[in-house]
Amino acid sequence: MGGLPNEHIITEVTAHVVNGFVAGGEGGNPAGVVIDADGLSEDQMLEVATKIGLSETAFVSSSDKAGFKLDFFTPNRRIAHCGHATIAAFSYLAQTGRVSQGETSKMTVDGLRKIIIKNQQAFMEQLAPTYQSPDVWGASGVVLQDVLSSIGLQTNDLIFGSEPMLVNTGNSFIVIPVKSNTILAGVAPDHDAINQISEKLDLIGYYLFAMSPDNAETVATTRMFAPRYAIPEESATGMAAGPLACYLHDIMDIKASHLKIAQGHFMKPASPSLITVDLETAADGKITSLMAGGYGRSVREIKIALT
Repeated sequence: MGGLPNEHIITEVTAHVVNGFVAGGEGGNPAGVVIDADGLSEDQMLEVATKIGLSETAFVSSSDKAGFKLDFFTPNRRIAHCGHATIAAFSYLAQTGRVSQGETSKMTVDGLRKIIIKNQQAFMEQLAPTYQSPDVWGASGVVLQDVLSSIGLQTNDLIFGSEPMLVNTGNSFIVIPVKSNTILAGVAPDHDAINQISEKLDLIGYYLFAMSPDNAETVATTRMFAPRYAIPEESATGMAAGPLACYLHDIMDIKASHLKIAQGHFMKPASPSLITVDLETAADGKITSLMAGGYGRSVREIKIALT
């Protein structure tokens, strides 16, 4: 992909809306995708992301260190990584013949990550997990009850023997285990309180989950709230599904290496999404890395005028 000359004044940008992590070709999480974004400044990227108004927009440009350089913006700020926008971008690149089956990579502000295109799905690499339990949050002025209150939960709403945990595989989320889909559907997020806690702990947001029945295709159903990034709720969050898969493996002792995670079912309107996570482990069982992925579907093209 060739870059645009510096003297060229860009007045209009073409963006593609692509749903990442679709389930059966439907639902998913829409992301903006801008191809050949080499000539855009950071301010222009933010302007485009704001005008598109989706939870995240991916800007794809050339890289001499990776297959592609990706920049991610929410409507109000830059973000280091975005799962569904990565899936959306690489699905679109695959569908338009710009990338083929097999391994490629993305370069972000946070470094190089492997990407695999397989059977029309795009998978992105995440890092080995790190964990912070609630007793560590106190140093940042946050206690467990603050988190529970901010989402309308009581201690007895949590899965017995499991506690919320801050998990990071590239971005930080508080993973919150609740007993049932009924509790998950009925949570009452206080976005101002979640925003304040997210600032103190440097989070993207909260990722709540309830375990699925044993005979279900998915291991868990989830909800994600990230008001700090202007996302009241999101229908699919690949960068949170990775931490959840690690939590299930390491904290809840669910030793599956291939997990499917549902999201978006309890949004209004619902947008059912499906995220697949493959864990890579060492001989001692410790997670060394993971790949999270799914299908993408191109929805429409829009023109954005720049000021």
